[in-house]
Amino acid sequence: MVGSRQNLPSWISAAAANRVDFEGNVSSMTETTLKEGSSSSSSEKGLSDVNLGFGERAFSAAGAAVLSAILVNPLDVAKIRLQAQAAGVPYQGLCRIACFDTNTMLPDWRCSVSSTRAVVGSEPVCPPECNQYKGAMDVLYKVIRQEGFTKLWRGTSASIVLAVPTVGIYLPCYDIFRNLMDDFTTRSAPNLTPYVPLVAGSVARSLACVSCYPVELARTRMQAFKETQTGVKSAGVWKTLLGVINPVKSTNLLQNLQNYRVLWTGLGAQLARDVPFSAICWSTLEPIRRRILELAGDQASAASILGANFSAGFVAGSLAAAATCPLDVAKTRRQIEDPARALKMNTRKTLLEIWRGGGMKGLFTGIGPRVGRAGPSVGIVVSFYEVVKYALHHRHLTQ
Repeated sequence: MVGSRQNLPSWISAAAANRVDFEGNVSSMTETTLKEGSSSSSSEKGLSDVNLGFGERAFSAAGAAVLSAILVNPLDVAKIRLQAQAAGVPYQGLCRIACFDTNTMLPDWRCSVSSTRAVVGSEPVCPPECNQYKGAMDVLYKVIRQEGFTKLWRGTSASIVLAVPTVGIYLPCYDIFRNLMDDFTTRSAPNLTPYVPLVAGSVARSLACVSCYPVELARTRMQAFKETQTGVKSAGVWKTLLGVINPVKSTNLLQNLQNYRVLWTGLGAQLARDVPFSAICWSTLEPIRRRILELAGDQASAASILGANFSAGFVAGSLAAAATCPLDVAKTRRQIEDPARALKMNTRKTLLEIWRGGGMKGLFTGIGPRVGRAGPSVGIVVSFYEVVKYALHHRHLTQ
């Protein structure tokens, strides 16, 4: 791979050029080559994405996140509705009759068939299939028919509010950690270089998750529950979070402060999902992207960068999404639980509950829309981010 490294586009940082080849081996140079190339590598870094400011990185990432959130939100709604239905959340049909039947996990949310018979004697107002989702396409069809086309984008405001800070933290931190770790492992521990994307992605994602988790909680709840009253505006992020806090409020100030941890309900499940997702995604994406960019050579254009990053991101995101689907199901269930019960549960108990209730099928509920959403989403975010970085790099060159 020594020779092929010379074919990488010049705008890629020297640190990035010294990563992992497609087979997972560490590329190495002779001591003479390192000495001869030290001055040129230093110059190349000075003009590369390594020296882009955090603000410029955050701007690139935030723009990518907003675009992705808008385009793939309908699939996110489909995935969450399927997972929420498996957890016991009922979805009323065209009859829109509210029905109440207690459930230890989701009180007042499970609907019995008998409750739909109140208006028309012994016959249900809606046929059973009207109140049940059969798959991702069925969710999309019924949301459009029963709630309106725009409801496919329910939770988009939360997705955008979430995406800007989350991805604005995630991708720049990944870049920074990756470059620092690349430099360190190249000098001190070359055998560890293949694991740099894995570790950098995991740490960066953890920071982003913890920082913005309450908005993620609100987004999931906004997408999981549909409005039962016609003409009523759907709750926004703030109102949704207040609805989570109110059931556990207390007159005791100290107790109230402790109860605010309900806003981080499911954080463990989110980290358990996102850390391996990032590890799988970046350790898959980096070698694929590297190989495609090597084929483009030093004359890489914005179009080739876009294509390489989207292709690598699509494959990596799809694989990572499929592998972490059970943890995504657990995260969704933790986030839509009754707040009082949620404080007593944990990720392990939730996974056991899902296994007992639905087996392997239950653990992989919503895998279709999850994979269908994650592949394009990762491809869009990474390609947009890298193209904007490429444009900013060339802007610096002309100044």
